[in-house]
Amino acid sequence: MRKMATFALLATAVVALGCGAGATDNASSSSGDEGGKGEEKAAKTAKIGQPARDGKFEFTVKSSKCGVAKVGSDLLGDKAQGQFCLITVNVKNIGKEPQTLIDSSQKAYAADGTEYSTDSEAAIYANKDQQTLFNEINPGNQVTGVLVFDIPKKAKLAKLELHDSLFSGGVTVALS
Repeated sequence: MRKMATFALLATAVVALGCGAGATDNASSSSGDEGGKGEEKAAKTAKIGQPARDGKFEFTVKSSKCGVAKVGSDLLGDKAQGQFCLITVNVKNIGKEPQTLIDSSQKAYAADGTEYSTDSEAAIYANKDQQTLFNEINPGNQVTGVLVFDIPKKAKLAKLELHDSLFSGGVTVALS
């Protein structure tokens, strides 16, 4: 079961990679001023509840809950190696073409800069069989889903870096 789920997620990611290969980052500055990069970076940081844009997506992090030991049911679920952090996020397609949200493009960071990737298998259980994190989102539509990060028990997430595709610049959302 675990190998099958992992294979299915990997196949989906490869297909989605092909769909997002031509994506552009519309969130970058158009000023052309190389000295303004620090200001551009600051402008891309949002907080929980504030919309933040990267490319064709507008992300709004609704909540963050860490310290979760297991997701899913007693029969079907996944246990954390450390602790799960469940990040509820609303994603709206603000572009003019369909775009696929890929959870493996999303990253979380601790205050010391340690990077964490999503746990796609746990996300299947945390989203209660909703396929919000691998479905194509049409222009104007939005989905809400849960990103799952498996981090050490004593770790604490400080920020997220959310991307509309594997190749976009990303947008930062502070968690504290």
